[in-house]
Amino acid sequence: MTLKQKIGQFFFPAVFINDSEEHIQEMESLIKNQHIGGLTFFHSRASAATNYESKNKVVFNDDSYQRLKELVTRYQKSAQTPLLISIDAEWGLAMRVEKTPQYPYAITLGALPESKSELVYQVGKQIALDLLSAGIHYNLAPLADINNNPKNPVIGYRSFGESKEKLSHFALEYVRGMNDAGVLSCLKHFPGHGNTSIDSHLDLPILNETLNELLDNELFPFIEGIKNNVDSIMIGHLAVPALNDGKNTSATLSQNVIEGLLRKRLGYEGLVISDALNMHSVSKLYPKKGQLEWEAFNAGNDVLCFAENVIEGIDEILKNATPERIEASYGRIMQSKNKVGVLKNSAARGEMNFEASSRLNTEIAKHSLTIVNNFDADKLVHQPSKKDSLAVVTLCNTSNNAFTAELAMKLNFKSIEIKNENSDQASDIIQDLDQCETVVLALFLPKAKPANNFDIAPEIVAFISKIMQTKQCIFYLFGNPYALQNIPNLTLAKGIVQVYQDFDEFQKNAANQLINGSTTEGRLPINVSFL
Repeated sequence: MTLKQKIGQFFFPAVFINDSEEHIQEMESLIKNQHIGGLTFFHSRASAATNYESKNKVVFNDDSYQRLKELVTRYQKSAQTPLLISIDAEWGLAMRVEKTPQYPYAITLGALPESKSELVYQVGKQIALDLLSAGIHYNLAPLADINNNPKNPVIGYRSFGESKEKLSHFALEYVRGMNDAGVLSCLKHFPGHGNTSIDSHLDLPILNETLNELLDNELFPFIEGIKNNVDSIMIGHLAVPALNDGKNTSATLSQNVIEGLLRKRLGYEGLVISDALNMHSVSKLYPKKGQLEWEAFNAGNDVLCFAENVIEGIDEILKNATPERIEASYGRIMQSKNKVGVLKNSAARGEMNFEASSRLNTEIAKHSLTIVNNFDADKLVHQPSKKDSLAVVTLCNTSNNAFTAELAMKLNFKSIEIKNENSDQASDIIQDLDQCETVVLALFLPKAKPANNFDIAPEIVAFISKIMQTKQCIFYLFGNPYALQNIPNLTLAKGIVQVYQDFDEFQKNAANQLINGSTTEGRLPINVSFL
């Protein structure tokens, strides 16, 4: 290859599964003429990065998986050097693709006891096998960010938890599972995105920690990853003034962070990839096309993810970079392609296995379920003082769900539902519970992110508050455990159970725990203030 062709290998522009034929042909031409090194797949233009946050309408397509496979094959045919196909699939292809297996969020895995870390390994391995079935060899996961800010708008449920040691162990188990299946991994977002309260898709978060504080906490999982030769590390769009002479320069654009800290001080020799360069925290900095791509490369990134100005970026790098620097990044990219065999065989292999994913989810549900405070299920549920004194209230979901269906096999109860869209009926339903002594509240969070109180309708929050004060309540939360600290009067509950996911496997397991009054192994991977 010429130097210019080698520079093309640094670019991983975004491609979209559900895109127009016109855009697909444009990408085929770009791959062929600019010698693009790889691609990063998203579901659609409306679902990608900053577009997702702007709430543009996403049109779903049940044929997305088949279309993904076809596009991977088609794009590979356009490439003179096989492409390294990447995707952000932290909890599986289902993060981007309909009708594919979904695995638990990292925060759910973080609730597992360390003795069950093999389940985290299996998640990494199963996700990798699903990716390979579509012709994808590079997963931009897992997070190595520590959950040390409950107000974080974008990390939260995507992190394994607060303990740096447990997080590091689980992240590396996930990596090991992917690697054993033949897929590259990526620890992100260096130097640590956990202690931020700003979404870097929209603005630039600032970390005010000193270098020593970072080394003691945020950097710990990355240091462990470096010791274990992790495939790649993604640089986050966040500023660390202590590392940049007091300046609020994004780490993605900082030689001090990448070359100084990551490469020289921490000794990392693997692949460095930027976070998506279309994110607003960096995308608006340079009006000249190609300048951002050059600045990101010059800072030390090998791979330019979601680069929007490929042709101009290649020209800027060719004009400004030394041949030695170009060869160094080119060598790391080709080494990564060699590791997963892309240069010899880029074709998809294997099939998705829904049965295997369901079995794995069942095991994770069993070992992650967390009883936050102990309660006497036998007394509250099985031995009521009068007939028809038990109610199960489903919140933000239909009562026709796996949890209530499983309970109905063994228990007699009044079943009530309050959906978000019917939340104005919540105050009236209180009267329907007059004769009930014990109320099981099953809250299904509408959203995993904390914005707008996880999208729980205010009327439902008020209903929970009132019922907690007047009834014997057992509270089940299906979703992000950070929501626990937003539930009023939760300390009055007779029992609190954190279920994490709303998958059928998790719902059935939670119901059986209530029926049997069994103990659980799961532990909250974060601290919640109401405790």
